[in-house]
Amino acid sequence: MNLIKFLDEFTTDKMQEPMTCRRAMFGQLGSIGKKAALAAVPFGLATASNKAMAQSSGDVVGVLNLALTLEYLEDEFYAMALDSGVLSSNAKAEAIYQQISKHESQHVDFLTAAIEGAGADPVAKPSFDFTVGGAFDPFNENGAGQATAYAQLLALAQAFEDTGVRAYKGQAANLMGSAGVLTAALQIHSVEARHASEIRRLRGLEGWITGNQRGAGMPEATQAVYNGEDNISQGGVDVTTLGSGSPFTMDAATQAYDEILTRDEAVTIASLFIES
Repeated sequence: MNLIKFLDEFTTDKMQEPMTCRRAMFGQLGSIGKKAALAAVPFGLATASNKAMAQSSGDVVGVLNLALTLEYLEDEFYAMALDSGVLSSNAKAEAIYQQISKHESQHVDFLTAAIEGAGADPVAKPSFDFTVGGAFDPFNENGAGQATAYAQLLALAQAFEDTGVRAYKGQAANLMGSAGVLTAALQIHSVEARHASEIRRLRGLEGWITGNQRGAGMPEATQAVYNGEDNISQGGVDVTTLGSGSPFTMDAATQAYDEILTRDEAVTIASLFIES
């Protein structure tokens, strides 16, 4: 089932229609991000009971299926990366991808069981195209060469992980009212954040995001993943005015906080890689 159609059925939020041309979407990604509002609690993946699901069944099941779709994407990406042989010349990167791949597979199994346990149907796994219609060659299937493919593998992983962290957090409001859901949120969200930091360091970057900078070597089209990260107002306070005698810099203020992606923004980014 198409992700956007699913969310229309299982959530109260009206999703935007999918673009028919993913190449066109690739060109537009840089402008889709909106400045995000502060969310106090990261979005989560639930071991929630049927009772907790019943409290807000549409929203919670929709959130879980959005999470499952993002995990499907990451799970398949890391599995294909390991099978491609592109990482074979870098033992450190290969070991990191192997460990992250295990985590993503566990998240898929966990979410599937949680949704089924709530009496709902898990969204079907989409078909993915990580080349974006030929724009990328991360698995070196079309002759890009090992060096280019390796760089693209790392860049795509960074985009996926940074998207996941912000998207999970952005669904907090739909999961309020259930301690079990929020507990699972903190557990899994923090692991995804560790993935993001590890991948960024593999690329020679700091483990955190500064302002709305996507980082050296990231395609311009991935800017949507980072738009809104330059927010300096937290809980109504301009954090650049804080600090003992020396106000925090803009860089330090934005590095200290992650911002959200809305459901629409997360789906638009993920849909770039979804064929059906």
